[in-house]
Amino acid sequence: MPPPYGHSCQDHSVGGDERVAIYDDHGTVVGSTTRADVRSRGLWHGAAVVLVRSGDGESVYVHRRTDTKDVYPSALDCWAGGVIAEGETPDDCARRELCEELGIRGVTPVPLFGWAFEQGTVRCHNFTYEVRWDGPVVHQAEEVADGWWMPLDDLRTLLEVDDGTFVPDGRLGTLEWFRRYR
Repeated sequence: MPPPYGHSCQDHSVGGDERVAIYDDHGTVVGSTTRADVRSRGLWHGAAVVLVRSGDGESVYVHRRTDTKDVYPSALDCWAGGVIAEGETPDDCARRELCEELGIRGVTPVPLFGWAFEQGTVRCHNFTYEVRWDGPVVHQAEEVADGWWMPLDDLRTLLEVDDGTFVPDGRLGTLEWFRRYR
């Protein structure tokens, strides 16, 4: 019998010993280290993040991060994504994270734009993607507490208020998406 839908993804998200790519401030891979080292030293790293839109494009899947996340616990986010592993391309990371976090597979994330986020010790080059999806969503219990579809207009209104509800990089990335595409 095959594994339940969305649960056959390779998971790179466990523990601080995971090897991740490190970048320079210009967005070039310059080596690798552990996730714990990236966090403790505030090193530049990369993340692939995927905006999941409904098939008609009018809603976005928003989720609440678990309270055990190492960065921005319990915050809302509308990007499925994560840190790029050692030797992994942003495209591969986007597909992996989409599958791990939301159980979505069988779609090809479309590249959108890249941008750098720097706040405190968080320094990240974000590689953004988008998919359209009307199928089932299966949350990864370790990372996603709950989630729901939100109409684009409601999302924009919520994001325009910087009240700490959303992860800061996700909020800014989504506002940039609205600026470029809506």
